[in-house]
Amino acid sequence: MNWQLFQQDALTWLNDQSDEQFDALITDPPYSSGGLHSGTRTAGSANSKYINDPTLYPEFSGENRDQHSYLLWSVLWLTAAFRTLRQGAPVMVFIDWRQLSVMITAIQAAGFTYRGCVPWDKTEACRPMKGRFRQQAEFILWGSKGEWHDKDGPTRPGVYRFAVNAGGPKLHTTGKPLPLMDALVQVCPAGTILDPFAGSGTTGVAALRAGRRFVGCEREAAYYDIASARMAKVA
Repeated sequence: MNWQLFQQDALTWLNDQSDEQFDALITDPPYSSGGLHSGTRTAGSANSKYINDPTLYPEFSGENRDQHSYLLWSVLWLTAAFRTLRQGAPVMVFIDWRQLSVMITAIQAAGFTYRGCVPWDKTEACRPMKGRFRQQAEFILWGSKGEWHDKDGPTRPGVYRFAVNAGGPKLHTTGKPLPLMDALVQVCPAGTILDPFAGSGTTGVAALRAGRRFVGCEREAAYYDIASARMAKVA
């Protein structure tokens, strides 16, 4: 079988994995964005922070940390992931503008070499706000465990521009478009891609489409079922 998905908490699952078994990390962890006030940190709905109709998608957890606890938690799971990756493994982690500096710090604190930040331009259709700059981008922080694996490879884009629903409708509140994930998977060496926050399984689908293997986990039962069904259709 060229993919495995586990229904488990990411940090608990990562701590149980053996050393240096995966060839790349691509993941989209919860952002805990806007968690500066007690009302936001104790809100019962993560969906309501991101979409007007919180009933569109199953709920997900991990969105109620303030920046201090988010930094500590990020260092913990990234350190655990670092141990499971082989030398030279590329690392790509999604984040938004609010937690950008926090995640850059966490990546380096976990031992990775931080190499840059690639914007994902979600197009002008995203979040227009009168009198303000449009919140049109999220970010892919990239780096590696040790030396970069592909010193003689092609030059990659410095910005990726895909609408949120490119490649089909979203299946997760914060889901990323499949064409974007297809592009990121191409950066990875042949082997196994790790995603400890699998969500609706888009990273896994992209990995399988590119001939890679995929291993990940997803805590929420609803998204575990969605991701498993999607990957079973591709495998």
